[in-house]
Amino acid sequence: MMLPRWLERRYGVLWEEFGEREFRFEEAKRVLLEQMEDDEEQVNAILNELKKRGVLEVKADPEDARKKIYRLKSREKIVSQLLLFNEEKLTRGELEALLKRAADLIRTRVDYTFILVLLFYKRICDKWKKEYEEAYREALQDGLSKEEAEKEAKSTAYHDFDIPEEYLWDNLRKNPAELPERFSSAMKALAEKNPDLRDVFENIDFIQFTQSRENAEILRQLVELFSSRSLHNVSPDILGDAYEWILRYFAPQKAKEGEVYTPREVIKLMVEILDPIPHERVYDPACGSGGMLIVAYKHVEEERGKSEADKLFLYGEEINPKTLALARMNLYIHEIKNAQLRQGDTLLRPKFKEKFDVIITNPPWNQKGYDEKTLKKGEFWKERFKYGFPAKQSADWAWIQHLIASAKEKGRIGVVIDNGALFRGGKEKVIRSGVIEDDLIECVVLLPEKLFYNTGAPGAIIILNMDKPEERRNKILFINASREYEQHPEVRKLNRLGDKHIEKIVEAYRKFAEIEGFSRPVPVEEIKENDYNLNVTLYVFPEEDEEPIDVSSEWKELQKLETELEKLEEKIKNHLHELEYLKDEE
Repeated sequence: MMLPRWLERRYGVLWEEFGEREFRFEEAKRVLLEQMEDDEEQVNAILNELKKRGVLEVKADPEDARKKIYRLKSREKIVSQLLLFNEEKLTRGELEALLKRAADLIRTRVDYTFILVLLFYKRICDKWKKEYEEAYREALQDGLSKEEAEKEAKSTAYHDFDIPEEYLWDNLRKNPAELPERFSSAMKALAEKNPDLRDVFENIDFIQFTQSRENAEILRQLVELFSSRSLHNVSPDILGDAYEWILRYFAPQKAKEGEVYTPREVIKLMVEILDPIPHERVYDPACGSGGMLIVAYKHVEEERGKSEADKLFLYGEEINPKTLALARMNLYIHEIKNAQLRQGDTLLRPKFKEKFDVIITNPPWNQKGYDEKTLKKGEFWKERFKYGFPAKQSADWAWIQHLIASAKEKGRIGVVIDNGALFRGGKEKVIRSGVIEDDLIECVVLLPEKLFYNTGAPGAIIILNMDKPEERRNKILFINASREYEQHPEVRKLNRLGDKHIEKIVEAYRKFAEIEGFSRPVPVEEIKENDYNLNVTLYVFPEEDEEPIDVSSEWKELQKLETELEKLEEKIKNHLHELEYLKDEE
């Protein structure tokens, strides 16, 4: 039925109890508590999810208008509906093909943000229509007249976003000549009515974009391209992957302009190690397009179900307003609503002052301009930079100190960092030695080279633990994963981490194991003797692969070479004798 396993099990439990018979919330709560140990909050989430996926009908309780009556759809009816509407559904491949055509339209002439904004806008408009139709149908079932039902269905209570009818997608595209003006008006209106969308719509200007005739034609073609298919029936996973596909597709081009896209395989590795769980607070102080927060959410959803993932509290800060807008759209398209995103310069004026259970980030490597003089102009600098201040050339250890100051007493931190931060001297060494002395670093992973779009450098992951287990104290696990990669399937010059590589690294971390040529727990005393150098190759170096030697074959080859050498020596002697003879003749 295309339901996640956790939801399919609960559907089965409810179907076994009620079949197509009507039931009330209290009855569902009793059954799910007895058989699945779900609490009231989880039951609410389960019923909402079943309704959203079209397998549960809901109507008002005639005895109490504040309550609802539920009825499950049979598997046969659901399959029939899927077959009936199959033509309207977009597969992952079809959606990516659609976006590939959009990417080909703009190529490198136009900012790819326009594709993402149009994809996002089309989605929320199509979803508004679907929400309207469902609310209208329920209102008619509740006994309202058609006029009353229409008015009721337009209420903002039934919609994720407040979109005036005149600004719905199909109404905007009625007059192609006025597309720039109509889209600009729509963006302004939606930003005013939906404060959460202000970052998204205030950072894009369709009128300025279409000042050239060529761009005006590109906009018209993009609108028609997106109009060809409905997005209301596309699952959040497929739509979210499509959004990520656009970010990844343009990553090599944007890397040249200074934008950083963290490969999702690297994020997955960090999330697997940090293992966030429901009710924890997850923070990314340099969140970019939101990938770290999304993968953390998806990790919990895959392990425990969507209702449990919704109990994860996500926080992100980003200095670039345009990039922050991409993150807001990305989270919404993935249907992740338990996130707070804010714009700000994290190192100087962090917007989140609370402490976090899990911190995961890929801050700008070797960011310039954050020396002692600058950082002392910021907020809470005494509390955040107690180990010292970095040089102006690199803020790597300023970021790491901010992460430490933002973590709870039992907090876990994962940070992707330039490999040079592990061993550079000067002010960085002073900070690094203080962090090592306080026994906060749990693991250092050397990554393969050519993983990142903006640099061929290998990079490293530092895992910090504010409350290391007793058996790991005064030790740091070094993992040399420099050879754990495969060829990138889309970008010829890049490598990537495969699933087997991620599993190998995570298993070594969890076991804190010594594996010859791959990982080794190193006493802090040994690191001190090495002048607080965290360079992974100093402690773990991959063994060279030795080719097996066929002694018999090699011996025969050697004898053959010796025979040839004897013949060559004889030939040279003969030439020398001839030369001597000619010389005597002269």
